Amino acid sequence: MEESLKNRVIIILAVLAAIFFLGTISSCGNAVRQKRARDKEMATRLDLEEKMSKFNQEKLGLETKITALSQQVEEEKTALETTKKALLQEQLVGQSLKEELQKVTKLKEALEEDLKDALIKGKSTKNKK
Repeated sequence: MEESLKNRVIIILAVLAAIFFLGTISSCGNAVRQKRARDKEMATRLDLEEKMSKFNQEKLGLETKITALSQQVEEEKTALETTKKALLQEQLVGQSLKEELQKVTKLKEALEEDLKDALIKGKSTKNKK
């Protein structure tokens, strides 16, 4: 009976060893899967960090361009206002000159009329003599 007891203990120990062996293999498989998942996550994180770094650099570049363009727009606005003021002054000067020209034209016409009248009077007085 001792022999059968030893055989039973050996069989139980062999079954337990097989169960532990299968558990160890399963645990190693899980560890490999977890390591792959972790490596994949790390690669994804590194890729995302690189992309974020590039986006930040692009953002800084665009902000610099926006600042430069804003300054240029302000300069253009200032130049436009100056040009508008100069144009308004030119229009006022033009209007003044038109008014002066009209006055001079009226005076010229009046002088021409006076001259014609004087000529007509001068001819009529010569004809009477």
